Amino acid sequence: MRVAIGSDHRGVHVKNKLITLLTQMGHEVIDEGTNTTESIDYPDIASVVGRKVSQGTVDRGILVCGTGIGMAIVANKFPGVRAAACHDEISAAICRRHNDVNVLCLSGDMLGERPIDTLVKIWLQTEFEGGRHARRLKKISDIERRGNA
Repeated sequence: MRVAIGSDHRGVHVKNKLITLLTQMGHEVIDEGTNTTESIDYPDIASVVGRKVSQGTVDRGILVCGTGIGMAIVANKFPGVRAAACHDEISAAICRRHNDVNVLCLSGDMLGERPIDTLVKIWLQTEFEGGRHARRLKKISDIERRGNA
């Protein structure tokens, strides 16, 4: 799987750890930065990853900022992107099964000692269930196409 990954300055330590994990799992990783703890605006990174997922040049994206929330807001501005901030293994599994989330947004500050490797593995390996959830995602896509018209 091709995975684009990016973070702001508050998530760079988590991003670097995840690059190692993803590579060890056999995924192709595209690092979209940042690579420093100097302050950077998260929309700049989230837009690069969101655009790649939207255009289909990568299969999935992972974004890390202080909470994961800001990254999710930005990534969701791109057509076809379904981004969610997840803070535990349950939300990581359900967002894939029910919402076919293709951009995982994580907190660089709030996960504490949680095993982030396990959370990411669950998210990568969980399949979309389809069925009634596919009907709901189609409605979301229809809303996205119509905009606010």
